[in-house]
Amino acid sequence: MPKISNKGAQMPESPIRKLVPYAEKAKKKGIKVYHLNIGQPDIKTPEVALNAVKNFDIKVLEYSHSAGFESYRTKLSAYYKNHGLPIDVADIIITTGGSEALLFAMGSTMDAGDEIIIPEPFYANYNGFSTASGVKVVPVISTIDEGFALPPISAFEKLITPKTKAILICNPGNPTGYLYSESEILQLAELVKKHDLFLIADEVYREFVYDENDKHFSVMNVPGLEDYAIMIDSVSKRYSMCGARIGCIVSKNKEVMSTAMKFAQARLSPPTFAQIASEAALDTPQTYFDEVIDEYKDRRDVLIKELNKIDGVTVATPKGAFYCIAKLPVANADDFAQWLLESYDYNGETVMVAPAAGFYSTPNVGLNEVRIAYVLKREDLVKSVQILKEALEAYNSK
Repeated sequence: MPKISNKGAQMPESPIRKLVPYAEKAKKKGIKVYHLNIGQPDIKTPEVALNAVKNFDIKVLEYSHSAGFESYRTKLSAYYKNHGLPIDVADIIITTGGSEALLFAMGSTMDAGDEIIIPEPFYANYNGFSTASGVKVVPVISTIDEGFALPPISAFEKLITPKTKAILICNPGNPTGYLYSESEILQLAELVKKHDLFLIADEVYREFVYDENDKHFSVMNVPGLEDYAIMIDSVSKRYSMCGARIGCIVSKNKEVMSTAMKFAQARLSPPTFAQIASEAALDTPQTYFDEVIDEYKDRRDVLIKELNKIDGVTVATPKGAFYCIAKLPVANADDFAQWLLESYDYNGETVMVAPAAGFYSTPNVGLNEVRIAYVLKREDLVKSVQILKEALEAYNSK
């Protein structure tokens, strides 16, 4: 029998999705499952985006330009400039989700065997993208005790080798919800310039910042970083359009963009209807975002308040995105998360969480942590945490 590739064998499972079969079985038994495991917002997609697709008069469903519709890129450039980001049309390539943008970034800047430094815990699929690209992840650990703040620059510097090509951050962070300060971004900027590295910033949660004194600071706003900075963006969270699979790679480095264009041409073009929806979504009124941010801030505050009531649970308060990492009084969060779906219910209901070990690349780290996505309405979050509290007591008394 032919064998699969080593790359395929090494491709990690998603900690977010690997428990889905257990959730499906629980539902078939009549148990209600509260999904705290995945960042799928329950916020309605803007009507302007949905209507653009419904009302689009089309005779032939054609390819778009490999870089995406020029009309979309022009409008997106104006959107960024309106938000203080000096991004021109030539700096943008539309991609099939932020995922493809990350693959283009890695493919354009790294060869097989090269290294990328990433503060962990990090978005689990960074492991998958790196494996697919033949790139080695070199982690630098941030801790829940420090609120997942940026580790000292010295911790990054001692990991840099001749094979290091980039540092990758997510700001605000998935899975931690940490928001990097302007000072932290500037420190990273100086480091990559000193060692001639790329700074790749996944900024898909840019709008999701909750506290009055906090503000998102983009790598695209750092003077002198034009040749080093690569920004990743997506419509998935901003407009609650995860299924559109539209994102973009952004850089002022012309060599990076011309190289990324070759990858874009190889996959032909991003999806047409999704670009139509995404372009129209740029007309979403500010009131939509104001309401969404207020809603998520309320959900965050409720979730953290309720989690802090559970003995033995430690949680870092997120400043952005819509996730938090919680340390639980269990030895193995993978086993606990599976048990929640296979063997437990509280009045016919249970919860699904994402074990956080999959958000690290360092072995045996985060084994007692879970990521919780606060994408459910307030009353469901309260109920979910109550179920979690009862479940922990039952699990630890087995």
